[in-house]
Amino acid sequence: MNPLGHHLLGEFTGCDPARLASPEVVREAMLAAARASGATVVAELHHHFSPLGVSGMVVVSESHLAIHTWPEHGFAAADYFSCSPRVDMACAMALLAERLGARAHTTLELQRGPLQVPPRP
Repeated sequence: MNPLGHHLLGEFTGCDPARLASPEVVREAMLAAARASGATVVAELHHHFSPLGVSGMVVVSESHLAIHTWPEHGFAAADYFSCSPRVDMACAMALLAERLGARAHTTLELQRGPLQVPPRP
């Protein structure tokens, strides 16, 4: 059986602190990443923490893309969950790395949901 979805976790290091601290930059990067992946954006929410950091979520028809930034460490963590095989989550992560000015980024993909559906009684 196939998994119900895939979850791609991304870590971005050596990022530009000014970009990570800007809610506008993070918002635009997230929306561009979701669209570049082929997903359909349906909602978004972003929050700027005082004094530093941004958290954001873009809800897509295929699930979600979320991010949390730590400008003081030049670090951001993002996750992209999708139940659609047509969504290119790796493309989204690469675009986020570019837009955040990351020197490096890594990803880890997890399969989500039951790999085998138990029979009904």
